[in-house]
Amino acid sequence: MASQAPQPQLPPLYQGLEPISSNKHADWNVRVISKIPQAANMHAIPATVDEFVMLQRHFPIIFSAGDNPVPLVLMGLNEGVNCYLDEEGGLKDQDNPVYMPAYMRRYPFMLARLRADSDELSLCVDPTMGAIGEFDEGDKMFVDGQPSEMLKGILGFCEQFETAGRRTQNFMDELKKYDLLMDGEVAIQAAGLEKPFVYRGFQMVDEKKLRDLSGDKLRKLSQDNILPLIFAHLFSLSQIRELFTRQVRMGKGPVDISVLEDAQAPATQDA
Repeated sequence: MASQAPQPQLPPLYQGLEPISSNKHADWNVRVISKIPQAANMHAIPATVDEFVMLQRHFPIIFSAGDNPVPLVLMGLNEGVNCYLDEEGGLKDQDNPVYMPAYMRRYPFMLARLRADSDELSLCVDPTMGAIGEFDEGDKMFVDGQPSEMLKGILGFCEQFETAGRRTQNFMDELKKYDLLMDGEVAIQAAGLEKPFVYRGFQMVDEKKLRDLSGDKLRKLSQDNILPLIFAHLFSLSQIRELFTRQVRMGKGPVDISVLEDAQAPATQDA
């Protein structure tokens, strides 16, 4: 599982950043991308608290290890394994789409500080993805020197993501304030096998500490909308077994698929 929040020079997925400019990009178009090749090998994606309710229906939500944990959705139980994306970074099951984290839907755009001594954020793009360019397809980025409606929509989404990120940091601060995080451990007992498979290297909410909080503290967490988010996280952990099964069916699990199929086969009786 996730052991640490990714800490490269650029955020996860991004292979470069270029500021959007009305001068350089005046006649460029922007087109929708449906595949992110570098995401195909990412097993954990950053998440915001605004999405917990939607995400917990499809993925386990855990917290990275370390002193500065962040929420992550698991798309695989091991490094390099993504059970939901194909090798080209596109959604595997187009007929049954799942909710994709806003972090992925924001890509290849993001708001970034261009100068270390300034808090001003500028809209940037990863130029390696080919989402913008001097091609005929797509929508114009600028009209008469002003951002087009398409570009305004992208900027608005990135601004919403930044706001959600601040709410997420507040949520994490509350979890640390009440000392509610613990080292996580999940055991999956596959039918027909003697020993369970144990996954570690992440953090989760300690249910005992949560139950032991005083009424005043619980009331405060509820009033601040922290408690429902904690429950969404805890409920989401049941998705780990589904993720385990998906990974085994891909041939990237700790057991052969025949083990699960034999365990799930209906029993027969002799005549």
